[in-house]
Amino acid sequence: MPDCPTCDRPLDAHDRHIRFTLPTPVLELPDREHTPGTWMSHQTARESVMMQVPGAGPFVRVLLPVQLDGGYQLTFGAWLAIHRDDLQRAFAVWWEPGYVDLRLDGFFANTVEPWGLFPAPVTATVRDPDATPYVTASADPLLAEVLSSTWPHDEVLAHLPA
Repeated sequence: MPDCPTCDRPLDAHDRHIRFTLPTPVLELPDREHTPGTWMSHQTARESVMMQVPGAGPFVRVLLPVQLDGGYQLTFGAWLAIHRDDLQRAFAVWWEPGYVDLRLDGFFANTVEPWGLFPAPVTATVRDPDATPYVTASADPLLAEVLSSTWPHDEVLAHLPA
């Protein structure tokens, strides 16, 4: 794969998905996702799209798209902290036709460098019925800028593993 003429990184580093395994509040617990009483929609956090962890709360996976110069896009598979009633509502429609109308409000539950973003308020909506909801809006000025701006390669890629 050739290198990018703008930042000298491999081009395949520009259009990719970066997936957070756990929300930051869960990472801060001594037993993490193994905390007694934890519920996950699948057996492992890597596969899970929903979880509720005592001492941390309920979470749903979301996608955060970040536009890079030159038409590239990074997508962060992150977690959204939500109210437990919203977790029940999301679980009830996740694999049903009503999923397309799902809207979740909560707080971004991961730190994404170079911006931070944890715990910015966000809204996530379904753009594609076969995909996780996307972060589509935020009252936080920085996260709103992340969603609406195009970013220089070096400013973002320098903070990611190769």
